[in-house]
Amino acid sequence: MEVKQLSLGPLGTNCYILHDKKQAMIVDPGGDAERLKSYIREEGLKPIAILLTHAHFDHIGAVEDISKEHNLEVYLHREEHQWLKDPMLNGSKLFGVTAPITTSEADHELNEGSLTIANWTFEVFHTPGHSPGSVSFVFENDGFVIAGDTLFQGGIGRTDLPNGNHNQLINSITQKLFTLDDETIVYPGHGPETTVGFEKQNNPFF
Repeated sequence: MEVKQLSLGPLGTNCYILHDKKQAMIVDPGGDAERLKSYIREEGLKPIAILLTHAHFDHIGAVEDISKEHNLEVYLHREEHQWLKDPMLNGSKLFGVTAPITTSEADHELNEGSLTIANWTFEVFHTPGHSPGSVSFVFENDGFVIAGDTLFQGGIGRTDLPNGNHNQLINSITQKLFTLDDETIVYPGHGPETTVGFEKQNNPFF
């Protein structure tokens, strides 16, 4: 599996395109739909699903456009299904850095455990704290995790936003993400990639 990162939307959210040079899963299309469409077209990829680590506005800005363009189903934790339709819950009305965002309902509820989409099987970790429905996607055989806004290089996700919980966030990282192999690459929602081992040793929050 190959991982392509694009920085999209008003806050430079990391969108990840996971692909095998043919089919692709899109994680957190935060905005700039035309740029994302161009990449998909230029690479000759066939998108098959949209995965959301959580439903804050900067992670969902291009969901409606991309899902309709490619007839894609959207996967999101059940705790945040209402956020897609509510600009107050997803923060787009609260922050005012973009027009209020509403999208269609998600097609699938993400739950902790194994998930298979097409030829790919991976683990979903429920990692609340930054938001109640935050999840991380663990591709153990490929040696990486997409952690959304839970863990960053040298930092952790904000918990001062509505529905944030600092203790939950710390538990999500220490009890789940830090159980992965130290060599596991962490692809965060913002900023550069890191590894589990590096964050265990160097992250000032631990």
